[in-house]
Amino acid sequence: MAVDRLLIEEKKTAFILKLYIYIYIFFFCLLQFEMTSNWTSILYIGKLNMILVQILKQEWPKHWPTFISDIVGASRTSESLCQNNMIILKLLSEEVFDFSSGQMTQVKAKHLKDSMCNEFSQIFQLCQFVMENSQNAPLVHATLETLLRFLNWIPLGYIFETKLISTLVYKFLNVPMFRNVTLKCLTEIAGVSVSQYEEQFVTLFTLTMMQLKQMLPLNTNIRLAYSNGKDDEQNFIQNLSLFLCTFLKEHGQLIEKRLSLRETLMEALHYMLLVSEVEETEIFKICLEYWNHLAAELYRESPFSTAASPLLSGTQHFDVPPRRQLYLPVLSKVRLLMVSRMAKPEEVLVVENDQGEVVREFMKDTDSINLYKNMRETLVYLTHLDYADTERIMTEKLHNQVNGTEWSWKNLNTLCWAIGSISGAMHEEDEKRFLVTVIKDLLGLCEQKRGKDNKAIIASNIMYIVGQYPRFLRAHWKFLKTVVNKLFEFMHETHDGVQDMACDTFIKIAQKCRRHFVQVQVGEVMPFIDEILNNINTIICDLQPQQVHTFYEAVGYMIGAQTDQAVQEHLIEKYMLLPNQVWDSIIQQATKNVDILKDPETVKQLGSILKTNVRACKAVGHPFVIQLGRIYLDMLNVYKCLSENISAAIQTNGEMVTKQPLIRSMRTVKRETLKLISGWVSRSNDPQMVAENFVPPLLDAVLIDYQRNVPAAREPEVLSTMATIVNKLGGHITAEIPQIFDAVFECTLNMINKDFEEYPEHRTNFFLLLQAVNSHCFPAFLAIPPAQFKLVLDSIIWAFKHTMRNVADTGLQILYTLLQNVAQEEAAAQSFYQTYFCDILQHIFSVVTDTSHTAGLTMHASILAYMFNLVEEGKINASLNPANPVNNQIFTQEYVANLLKSAFPHLQDAQVKVFVTGLFSLNQDIPAFKEHLRDFLVQIKEFAGEDTSDLFLEEREASLRQAQEEKHKLQMSVPGILNPHEIPEEMCD
Repeated sequence: MAVDRLLIEEKKTAFILKLYIYIYIFFFCLLQFEMTSNWTSILYIGKLNMILVQILKQEWPKHWPTFISDIVGASRTSESLCQNNMIILKLLSEEVFDFSSGQMTQVKAKHLKDSMCNEFSQIFQLCQFVMENSQNAPLVHATLETLLRFLNWIPLGYIFETKLISTLVYKFLNVPMFRNVTLKCLTEIAGVSVSQYEEQFVTLFTLTMMQLKQMLPLNTNIRLAYSNGKDDEQNFIQNLSLFLCTFLKEHGQLIEKRLSLRETLMEALHYMLLVSEVEETEIFKICLEYWNHLAAELYRESPFSTAASPLLSGTQHFDVPPRRQLYLPVLSKVRLLMVSRMAKPEEVLVVENDQGEVVREFMKDTDSINLYKNMRETLVYLTHLDYADTERIMTEKLHNQVNGTEWSWKNLNTLCWAIGSISGAMHEEDEKRFLVTVIKDLLGLCEQKRGKDNKAIIASNIMYIVGQYPRFLRAHWKFLKTVVNKLFEFMHETHDGVQDMACDTFIKIAQKCRRHFVQVQVGEVMPFIDEILNNINTIICDLQPQQVHTFYEAVGYMIGAQTDQAVQEHLIEKYMLLPNQVWDSIIQQATKNVDILKDPETVKQLGSILKTNVRACKAVGHPFVIQLGRIYLDMLNVYKCLSENISAAIQTNGEMVTKQPLIRSMRTVKRETLKLISGWVSRSNDPQMVAENFVPPLLDAVLIDYQRNVPAAREPEVLSTMATIVNKLGGHITAEIPQIFDAVFECTLNMINKDFEEYPEHRTNFFLLLQAVNSHCFPAFLAIPPAQFKLVLDSIIWAFKHTMRNVADTGLQILYTLLQNVAQEEAAAQSFYQTYFCDILQHIFSVVTDTSHTAGLTMHASILAYMFNLVEEGKINASLNPANPVNNQIFTQEYVANLLKSAFPHLQDAQVKVFVTGLFSLNQDIPAFKEHLRDFLVQIKEFAGEDTSDLFLEEREASLRQAQEEKHKLQMSVPGILNPHEIPEEMCD
């Protein structure tokens, strides 16, 4: 709050206000706190508590050094006051230790943390006194809640060298009112990772387990108890799962080593298994985290000492490491649990809804997908540990599906999802034998069961499983052919979702087994691709247009795998025969009567044909040039013609006509034309041929049309296509940049410079085009007239001020590259600096100090550091202030200082001076420069009373990205962990 800063400046007022609020809380608590039914009073105290904590963040310890002793002394005078003081201490702990990052400068946060740690003994004595002596239940509960917040930062001696653990376990754990907060405290202690307190951890574990067995006997049906329990009891089960998961992850190996504790360890694991059966996803996720950790740890200890192949080993386990041996019985139960509860994978589209109907899923359930990924990973590790046991469980459950003893949609789904999830985790021979059994049983089940719903569920499971085992399919041609023919069969099945899933599975198999379709296999007279192309009409006759597009993309991957150019060209001609017949027919009719291009059905057909071409081109790549060349000029003529139709309709009926179905269909044709061209250009491998043969007619067809159209009818894909061409062709296209800029630059800028919201696609693509030209054709920027160059720079500034983050990021990237490019052009650099340097500096500082732009802090720091470095190293020779020429470094320091003082008049001269000095002294160390910027922002925001929590947004995102990358590397090293369709292409065959 702005008042916080005034408190420091006006000491007397501050002291009176501080004293007043604290005394007010004191008396208010004495008078009102007993009235627990009066919620208004309690809310009022809560607000006052927060105000006091905000004051403390500014005043303590410097201007109120006795605060801790004051609050502890006052607490001994009244239980209700003590209860409220516990809440104040809890809030203060949260503010200093949990939320200080970005809320206050690093130095200040450290100072407050040190002060709390130094004075903690008084607080701890107070907590101990309450826990040992008070009979006031709400006070004891508040004390335990406060202690819970302290446990993640207090010096460890307070936890392990006092009676704290035994007090918590013996005095509070078995009291219903306190058991949840007590278990949370024990969980926090269990999460501490230090080696010098091993005995205390053993004591914590044994004491807690003794109490648990009395509270919740080992033969309790926890699943049933949870479903019948009250909120408090259900919370206890969840807290129990957290305690066991945390303790066993951190200290499980410590307990394992002690033979006397083996039985207690097995009891703890038994509790984990019982809790894992609870039908509550959040609790299951907690248990899953531990099972995943345990299985991964056991696997990584000896990844290559798995049991011998079941073909050789029977039921014996050879060479099983001792730790693994210890966990064998538990792990077998965990495997059964994973198979029985496997979550739904992303690929499965046919599901049972809440009403028990079999339907197609339209919305992806991201929570379920993440759960599936974690369960899949766990089951893969468990399979590596003993795949004979995994196979036994799955085979038994499958037999129970076939003989009907366990038949249900849910049971079949979870079993098949589990079978699909362990692809790559078995030896290839075992996988083959196991899969053949599975597919035969499922095909038999499909024949055996009557009713469309049953068949749809079984079909979706067959498709999911075969899609997950490309390694098996690649090695067994006859099976691959059978599977693909079965998919073609499912493409005629009209039950909701089956056709979609058949097309999705077909494209996955086509991507992973593409080469096998273009080779003549043993026992075959021709490659299977020829069979597919001969029967393409029959295969796709029942599919919807979007399914046909998926089918064409799948076949395209096969054709793209053909290495003989002549054969490949012949395949492409045959492949595109059907769409080309319809295309040729429409073009012939249009040649005779151009009005055919106003017929809704014809325009719709054109859109669908072009979408087929787009998907085919995506899969085939550069060789698609033979097809693109065939339709290219006709396609551009259709583009021009439809553009004229749209313009005429707008002229006659106004801009609202663009919402009409026919006009929208016409625009779809234009968009798909541009998508096809940019898709092919991005995959092409002969830039000169593209520049000479394909670019001139394209520019002729689209540029003038774009410029002349009303804004609402301009296609944003024109801009993205130009960006693709510039990125791909680089220097080959530099000569055309002035022509492109003339047509699209100013008219687009006028569409997007009124606000930050309108025309979002044009906005994004416009800056992508600028970025492409800046990166690949920079000389073209220097060749344009100064007025147009200023427009370019203004648009870049406009970009990085955007609230759309992708646009702002692109703008910053363009500016950084532009500054580096300018520095290389000595002839142009000095006049650029003289004209624009200060202007750019001002605009960058305006976004640095804008709270909605904190995500760009790293780029802000990089640009500013680069600019200050240019000044410091004397790279700018021209005077930055021609009116009064002085040393550029002195001028820049004064310029920035004045800029900041006028924007933030509350800043003191000393603060500004330190900040500006740092901008020069730290400009070669970007991380330090960024921290310097961030501390300055905290000082600004503290005064304004603004939320500073977003200043670390970028770091949080970066650490998440890094964690994800590290996890991916780890997953790549374990066979079967990654979905086969996530594995890079070069690693497949």
